[in-house]
Amino acid sequence: MPITDDAGIKALDAGIKALLEGARTIALVGASDRPDRPSYGVMAMLQDHGYRVIPVNPQITGEHLHGEFVFRELAQIGEPIDIVDIFRRPIAAGEAVDEAIAVGAKAVWMQLGVINDEAAARAEAAGLQVVMDRCPAIEIPRLGVPKIVQGTD
Repeated sequence: MPITDDAGIKALDAGIKALLEGARTIALVGASDRPDRPSYGVMAMLQDHGYRVIPVNPQITGEHLHGEFVFRELAQIGEPIDIVDIFRRPIAAGEAVDEAIAVGAKAVWMQLGVINDEAAARAEAAGLQVVMDRCPAIEIPRLGVPKIVQGTD
């Protein structure tokens, strides 16, 4: 189920907003423990907005980031994932997309500058929603996505 520009900007915005409003758990692939890295700030912003954000980074596996245990790979998480937010180079995004498909995530979100059409096509073919070259920390305020209050589903 692609969220693409083909349907027009209003449909694109509506699809992104619906995805963000329906999500509760986000796995952040490429999470960093360095405050100067964009993934560090985006994770904090998503948590402040009410999402449960699970960091994934093999280099800091076992540590805690913003209060959450850092996993090596998506398969270790063991609970449903709504969105896999990918902070990896475009060439490496394909591996994260394949892991997202394997664990049954509902959507993959490739960050600003992360464009991998082949990986996006694989995700769409597997039934995942795909957002590419955008940042949820920008889209949430732009689209007026309300803050999530956990446990009110």
